[in-house]
Amino acid sequence: MFLFSWFESTVQVGKLQDLINRSKMARCRGRFVCPVILYKGKHICRSATLAGWGELYGRTGYNYIFSGGSDDAWADAEDISEEDSALRNADSQLFDKVRGHDIKLLRYLSVRYICDLMVENKKVKFGLNVTSSEKVDKAQRYADFTLLSIPYPGCEFFKEYKDRDYTAEGLIFNWKQDYVDAPLSIPVSLTQSLNIDWSEYQSWDLVQQTQNYLKLLISIINSDDDSGLLVHCISGWDRTPLFISLLRLSLWADGLIHASLEPSEILYLTVAYDWFLFGHMLVDRLSKGEEIFFFCFNFLKHITSEEFSAVKSQRRKSLPPGFTLEEICMLQQRDRGSTTSLSSDFSLGLESSPGAAGSFTYEAVELMPAGAQAQAAWRKSCASSPQAVLWNRTQQSEDRLLSTGMVEAKSSSSSSSTHSDNFLRIGSSPLEVPKSRLVTASDRESRLEEVRSAFLASYSRTIGLKAVPPSPSGAIGGLLEQFVRGVGLRGSSTL
Repeated sequence: MFLFSWFESTVQVGKLQDLINRSKMARCRGRFVCPVILYKGKHICRSATLAGWGELYGRTGYNYIFSGGSDDAWADAEDISEEDSALRNADSQLFDKVRGHDIKLLRYLSVRYICDLMVENKKVKFGLNVTSSEKVDKAQRYADFTLLSIPYPGCEFFKEYKDRDYTAEGLIFNWKQDYVDAPLSIPVSLTQSLNIDWSEYQSWDLVQQTQNYLKLLISIINSDDDSGLLVHCISGWDRTPLFISLLRLSLWADGLIHASLEPSEILYLTVAYDWFLFGHMLVDRLSKGEEIFFFCFNFLKHITSEEFSAVKSQRRKSLPPGFTLEEICMLQQRDRGSTTSLSSDFSLGLESSPGAAGSFTYEAVELMPAGAQAQAAWRKSCASSPQAVLWNRTQQSEDRLLSTGMVEAKSSSSSSSTHSDNFLRIGSSPLEVPKSRLVTASDRESRLEEVRSAFLASYSRTIGLKAVPPSPSGAIGGLLEQFVRGVGLRGSSTL
């Protein structure tokens, strides 16, 4: 169930399994914290919300009876003393124990940020609290984490999306409903760089709300610290896969993860893994018209621009003073083919970063000028380029930058002389950056459009033009089989 890059993950499988076995009762339906994306050494995780006392007592009691009197949720080297037991009631002891294991798992995965998509503080059914959440834990057990309450409509709301002929523009959730009691709450430190008026969130339509939440998640995983992220809703099989899938596809479109996968392959991966393996009940949702699954992939058309790119934020962080991004791009283009001279007062560094082993994408372009005169000289000589380009890459560990290329610009003997095209260009060095890995804004758009087109074609063949089988297991299996054929991963004659 875990998708790790072996050379980047520091997780020990045995210890992870032990922590999961101990902590699974802490969350609704036993849906524990699970790492699903490894990005820049950070674990992006998913789960259900915290279980309430009713489910917790029911599940632990059931497990205790049918396990012969032993339960992993209670097994711990740290026993509660008799004095502590006298001061705490049974409820508190049980929550301390089970949620304590959940916290240990989060810390083992270096998770700091917890994004809660619930519109409720606690899910209530038949007058009973059936779930809880970190933000309303009475004992403040999760106080050491950065908690974000980003309420997002549940799957029921997407029936309105279908009824409006699959139009999300102008579709606004009714925040005045009685059960909606979780306001948006985000630390100011995480919102300063996004230029979004979060106080207006209740007036956003479905498109703007999804876009802004995705920008927030991308901003968090691109922060300078090494902390991971947990995303969850109630059960973790509708809203959670929506944002996990969008995150995965967005990072893939930037060339930062799964760089070796083609559009049809990344589509199959996210459908099978992010949605079906984690329990999305497609047949049930289709029967009710709650088409959140379709919304996810159709929504890709709204995140093709560079403002959703993780590469963009990294470029802006490393943008040197005195130069605009456009000027740097111009210099990069001239470096590839111009034949005239360039001022000798500065050099151009191209920082390459792998999305996976053996693949590279430009993440940043850094200029190191000797002074203001060098910048002015460069702007004056718009048609200039280096006379010699020297590539030098330093091999580093695979879970970090695999290489760094340095291009040094050397002055020419005469600025008016004509030079031959005798420098090493990108593509001629034995350590060249593969051209297929250079992802620009237009590349990002075309890659996401390819995924969306493949999904729409396959969805039309498997769902829109065929009756849905009555058996949920058969329906999902049949859909996956037809999906494999629809995106060209298997021939139509293959059984």
